[in-house]
Amino acid sequence: MTDTRMRQGRAALAFSFLVQGVAFALLVTRIPAIQDRYGISDALLPAFLAAVPVLAGVGSVVTERVVRRVAPSLVLRWAQPVVLLALLAVGVGQGMIQVALALAVFGLAVGALDASMNMLGVSLQRAYGRSIMLGFHAAYSLGGIAGASLAWLGAHGGWALGVSYAPVVGVLLPLALVGSRWYVDAAAGPVGEEGGKGNGRGVAFAVLLPFCLVMSFAYIGDSTVSNWSAKYLQDVLGSSEQTATVPYNVYMVMTLLGRTLGDLGVRRFGAAAVVRAGAVLAAAGFALVAGAPGVAAGMGGFTLLGLGLCVLVPQTFAAAGRIGFEKGGPAGSDAAVARLNVFNYVGFLVGSPLVGVIGDAWSYRGAMLVPMVLVLVTVGYARSFEGTGGRYGDGHERARAADVGRDGHRL
Repeated sequence: MTDTRMRQGRAALAFSFLVQGVAFALLVTRIPAIQDRYGISDALLPAFLAAVPVLAGVGSVVTERVVRRVAPSLVLRWAQPVVLLALLAVGVGQGMIQVALALAVFGLAVGALDASMNMLGVSLQRAYGRSIMLGFHAAYSLGGIAGASLAWLGAHGGWALGVSYAPVVGVLLPLALVGSRWYVDAAAGPVGEEGGKGNGRGVAFAVLLPFCLVMSFAYIGDSTVSNWSAKYLQDVLGSSEQTATVPYNVYMVMTLLGRTLGDLGVRRFGAAAVVRAGAVLAAAGFALVAGAPGVAAGMGGFTLLGLGLCVLVPQTFAAAGRIGFEKGGPAGSDAAVARLNVFNYVGFLVGSPLVGVIGDAWSYRGAMLVPMVLVLVTVGYARSFEGTGGRYGDGHERARAADVGRDGHRL
């Protein structure tokens, strides 16, 4: 595979991550508008919201089986347009049944999209022979910031959902289809790293368990920030309603910054050190939030959380993909990523209700200590990341993958 082909594949995949960040942010930040448009009651809303990650988990499991027969790039090529069209359908539907079907399709397609995107990211990192995974997730964070900003414009201007979503889908859909021509299934590993020859089914769950736990804990932390930061600042720390919207924006900006710089840290210090540092920073952020005497300290805590949590998910995908590759070759890597991706949604489902229940039963300050403890547990698993995340041996030059893709097809 030529350097130009790899660079094109990397840029196309980064754009795919960005598009997904925009789409997901546009959905989750307009939940109140969706609820109002379709008359979804407060009692029924949690069922609608829970259905999306549950179906996304199903989509990820199905993708693990599909990629045994077709390349992940083909799954991604068709999953992304479906996600965008489902988002548009959420905005223009006329009744409860339509929005339920649109959200169901969105969830299933997101599972396939997340799994296949990260499969391609892991395989490209393996071909490069150095850490690039955090850069893809930085593109996702940038897309999330852009999507949230567009959603704010729509809400501020009183635009209908369809009016907010249609122009975005109209621009991103053709660009995503064109960009998909340059996806690369970089199945080969770096020089001197052959990988296993199995079909991926031999990757035992016990081997992936540390990464599954880290993924779940990271998303419990992330969902705590996204769902509770505004309420915490306003109700516990006494901020104004306007100020309460700031922590999540600060968190997203710090996430983008941390991921933009994170690959350099992995190349210099190794994935285990970066994961360990990220977990400690995140735990310190939760501790600061829990004990904050005022708004400024709370803001500082959410800033630390963005810098700490942002490195955990990309490095966990990279580590699991490498272990899967060692056990079962490219198919083993794909299977490991798909299985790990399910725990993304497990953490998302558990995090928000967990904090809410503890906050109501005890206190919201005390509730912030729970994700703090879970993130600290990640420090104990950091050793599992040694030798992963893009540091392939001692002094290997960047690998040049063979000029063939999956199943022998030329790229």
